Amino acid sequence: MVTAYAEGVKEFVVYTALRIVLFLASLAIVLGVWMLLSDTVSVTWAVVIAFVISGVGSYFLLNRQRAAFARRVEVRAERATAKFEEMKAREDADGS
Repeated sequence: MVTAYAEGVKEFVVYTALRIVLFLASLAIVLGVWMLLSDTVSVTWAVVIAFVISGVGSYFLLNRQRAAFARRVEVRAERATAKFEEMKAREDADGS
């Protein structure tokens, strides 16, 4: 059972790790460019800009990983719904 759970979170871990890497790369680039162009660096604004850039970048670059994660969530939701309906039908049969 533990193996099935670990398999179920693979897509989540991959997508989340890639999002973090993309954010950190964006932050490094923004900070680097900011340091080249200015004497003072606003870390807060650099983080905000990097967050926006990584968000837009992940929309285009991580589409395949996001789709795999969404498929996994959909399969789990369908199984949970089927199990709930089965339990509900059993309860209705027992109550009649």
